[in-house]
Amino acid sequence: MEEMFLSPFACKSKDSRGRLREEEVCNMRTDFQRDRDRVIYSKAFLRLKNKTQVFFSPEGDHFRTRMTHTIDVSQIARSISRSLALNEDLTEAIALGHDLGHTPFGHAGERVLNSLSLNGFSHNVQSLRVVDVLEKDGRGLNLTLEVRDGIVNHKKSGNPSTLEGKAVSWADRIAYVNHDIEDAIRAGLLRPEDLPKKEIKILGSSSRDRINTMITSIYENSKGQNCVKMGEEEAEALESLRSFMFENVYITPVSMREEERAKRMLSAMYEYFLKNKDRLPPFYQKLSENFTIEQTVCDYLSSMTDKFAVAVFDNIFVPHSWALTEKDIEEI
Repeated sequence: MEEMFLSPFACKSKDSRGRLREEEVCNMRTDFQRDRDRVIYSKAFLRLKNKTQVFFSPEGDHFRTRMTHTIDVSQIARSISRSLALNEDLTEAIALGHDLGHTPFGHAGERVLNSLSLNGFSHNVQSLRVVDVLEKDGRGLNLTLEVRDGIVNHKKSGNPSTLEGKAVSWADRIAYVNHDIEDAIRAGLLRPEDLPKKEIKILGSSSRDRINTMITSIYENSKGQNCVKMGEEEAEALESLRSFMFENVYITPVSMREEERAKRMLSAMYEYFLKNKDRLPPFYQKLSENFTIEQTVCDYLSSMTDKFAVAVFDNIFVPHSWALTEKDIEEI
C-alpha cells in the first residue's frame, strides 16, 4: 500500500532503520503505526492534558493545554503529509511524541530547569529521553529511529532526517503561533486589531485562514520535490507573527510575574531533591543509580503536571496543621 500510494520521497516503513532493540514484526501494523500507539498509551502522553501551553492553570474551558497543542500539531502535520503523499503514520507518531518531555508551566518551566541544570535542559532532548529511558518503568518505548529523530529535531533549529519530521517541525510553529493568538485574545491580552496588519494581510485574518494559507504554501512549494518548505513570503510573515507574540504575550510583565513564581517553586524543589535523594519516588531513586542526581531530579520535575508540581511544593514547604488525637482532646 505504501509503495502504491506514497511519494517516492516518503519514508516507507519497510525502509526504517529499525529500533534500538530488535522486536518481532507485527502482522497487523507497520512499525510506525505501532510507535504511534505506544506514544498514545504512554503515561507521559496522558500527563500532557494537565500541562501548560501558555497560560498557567487557566480558568476557562477553552484554553489550550500541552495535550490540545499536541493534537493541533498532529492534525496540521497530517494535512501537510497527506497533501504531499508522505507517510502519515510516521508523521503522526512524531507529532504525538514531540512534547512528551515538556515541563510544567510551559516554556517558563523549561527556562528554569535549563538555568539550574549543569547540563542544561531542552524539552526536545527530554522528549527523546522519555521515550528511550523513562517510560515503561525504565525500559522505554523502543521506538523506531525515524520517530526518535523527528522528536528530537522538531524545533526550528533542528534538521529532521525525514520529510515527515520536517512536516511536524513546520506544523509545530504553525500551531502554536496561531492558537496562542486565539488564547491571548480570549484572555484579553490582545485584540484582533492589535495583530500586525502586513502579516495578517498575507496569511489571513482568522486562525483557520492562516493555517490554510500556510499549509497551501507548503504544498505549492514542496510538491514533487524532496523537501518540505514554505513560500518565502508566508514563512517571513509567520516568523514576524512569532516575534510579535514574544513581545506582546510570551514575555510581558504579566507573564514574567507568573514565570517568577514558577521559577521560585521549581528552584526550591530542585535544590531540595538534590539534597534529599531519599525523598524522591522509588523509581527515581533507582534511576539515580545509573544517572547523575541532577539529571534524575530534572527527570522528576519535568514529568510533573502543573497541579502536581504545586501539590509537591505545598507538601514539602508549606506548614500543615497537626491532626488532633483523642489524647490531645482529653488534655484540652
